[in-house]
Formats: sequence, structure tokens, C-alpha cells
Amino acid sequence: MAKQLKVTQLRSQIGRPEKQRKILEGLGLRGPHRSVVVDNTPSFRGMIKKVIHLVQVEEING
Repeated sequence: MAKQLKVTQLRSQIGRPEKQRKILEGLGLRGPHRSVVVDNTPSFRGMIKKVIHLVQVEEING
């Protein structure tokens, strides 16, 4: 299992429910084509699952 995940926001949060906006903010994403690296923990994976239609996820070994 990868130790970290690179999450890239592909779609805008405009017009999305407030809950999804807060999740993107919690992940540290601030706009389309921005990326963050987060730990591969159940809490982050749950957040990503809620907004998977807005982001792209890559596994990083490091």
C-alpha cells in the first residue's frame, strides 16, 4: 500500500454543495489543477471518496 497519495483537483468547486467545498478545503485544494500530497489514511481516503468526481488520485511511494 502506498504511504502517500497525490490528489489533483480537476474540476471547479463552483456550483457544488457546501459539504463538498469543505472537503476540498480540508484536503488543502484551492482550485483546479492544484495538487497536494496527503497521507494514505482511512480519514483522507474517506474524504477523497466523497469528491472523487472532482479529483484525480495517484499513489506515491515516499
